[in-house]
Amino acid sequence: MDNREIQITNKNLIEPKHKNEHEPYEYYKYEVTKRNKNSQCYVAIYEIPPQKANYPYHYHLKNEEIFYIISGSGILETPDGNKRISAGDIIVCPPLENGTHRIINSSHDEMLIYLDCDTVNYPDIAYYPKSDKVGIILNGELSTFYRKNIDVDYYEGE
Repeated sequence: MDNREIQITNKNLIEPKHKNEHEPYEYYKYEVTKRNKNSQCYVAIYEIPPQKANYPYHYHLKNEEIFYIISGSGILETPDGNKRISAGDIIVCPPLENGTHRIINSSHDEMLIYLDCDTVNYPDIAYYPKSDKVGIILNGELSTFYRKNIDVDYYEGE
């Protein structure tokens, strides 16, 4: 049974998670909701510093991602080429290849801030076309990565 209640919060009350482990990628994430077995959507606010991206170019097999650009400007990398994005834009990335995307802050001096609302269907698979990696997402966390082109026999190790 789902015992969740209406949630009201303020961004200023949320401690951001800062990720800056690889040179072209950096973000501050303010998680409004947590991912758990009762969740149907995930909500966060992201701040991407100038000249950075938040995640590599990817798509999901199950989950849809919706972004509302609050402030700043940048580039949305898509299968149809790069698209300019700025405050007020709403971006809907469906599952599968047509929804492949990466958000890049193209500014030299301003944060790109956006609201992220995602469906949460687990397990999910994230595919990274540029590196041919596959990520397994269990309970909201990327748990394991594989190279798509490395096959193992079904019975190997059994």
